[in-house]
Amino acid sequence: MKFQVIFTLDSEYHGYVAEVHSLPGCVSQGKTMDEAIINIKDAIQGYLYVQEKHRNSSFHTVDEFLSYK
Repeated sequence: MKFQVIFTLDSEYHGYVAEVHSLPGCVSQGKTMDEAIINIKDAIQGYLYVQEKHRNSSFHTVDEFLSYK
């Protein structure tokens, strides 16, 4: 399963903010792009875990996390 992740350079934070619009509230950040990618993967896993635990989602497995544009 792929999710589009939007990365924004935040000059105030001096790093990157990562958002997954298809998963409301799934946001993370990192000082480097690599750190932001690791953190958003963790956020996606946590989001899907909570959704599945509460049986509030059709997402069951994650094969791939990121799709870049």
